[in-house]
Amino acid sequence: MKIFVSFFCLLSAGIISAQSVTLDGQVIADSDVENINVMNITSKVNTITDVQGRFRITAKLHDTIIFSSLIYNPMQIQIDQQTLLGKTLVVHLTNAVNELDEIVLGKILSGHLGDDINNVEGNTPVNFYDVGIPGYTGKLASQSERRLSEASSFKPSGGSSGFGLGAAMQFTPIINAISGRTKMLKGRVLHEAKDDLLHRIKTTIAQDFFKFFPLKKDVQTDFLYFCEADPTFMPRCNQKSDFEIFEFLREKLEQYKKNLNEKFD
Repeated sequence: MKIFVSFFCLLSAGIISAQSVTLDGQVIADSDVENINVMNITSKVNTITDVQGRFRITAKLHDTIIFSSLIYNPMQIQIDQQTLLGKTLVVHLTNAVNELDEIVLGKILSGHLGDDINNVEGNTPVNFYDVGIPGYTGKLASQSERRLSEASSFKPSGGSSGFGLGAAMQFTPIINAISGRTKMLKGRVLHEAKDDLLHRIKTTIAQDFFKFFPLKKDVQTDFLYFCEADPTFMPRCNQKSDFEIFEFLREKLEQYKKNLNEKFD
């Protein structure tokens, strides 16, 4: 009987190791555990964690799963038999610390407010709050955005008549629309927005993406511009999660590699 049970256990373990199993996982860390990238680089399956650090992903025996985030050190886990049988995976991530050389600017403060105020040199700058003047604290418009606003804003003259300067200014948006200036400025604003978004992807996402989906370094920049040229680049990537941008880049990478193969065939 014991031999039969042992044989049955070995047979079950062999069957489990040969097929994909859905793992229920949990990421544990010191701070935010939401939107951490979880990728099975063996099967090219990926997901992200929820607000409590939980995730679900499929894996087989010896698959490699990588956890990556901007604020944590990358973690690589190889799936073993015990993990498959338990169908759970708990991962502890550590904070990524970038240490800089100590630099002392000006006088060293003691922490005692009265002494430190007396030691500080220079005058405190006055801002609009100090003098009771309302001020704008939002995102500053770019030069192209300001020009577009000026070119397309219709401002009634408030009852003025005739064809003086005030009346002429009322027709400026119409003239700009007919001449194509408004369209040109809209295109410029969109181009700047796409460039800003591509720069953000380059600096915050691209490095992790190319770890999961290797591409020769000399064509990585060309690939990113290839993505930017897609008409769906802004709708699918602007103000989207890292996971949604990853998915867009993955789809474009398949098309990009196909184009490369056709080019050199």
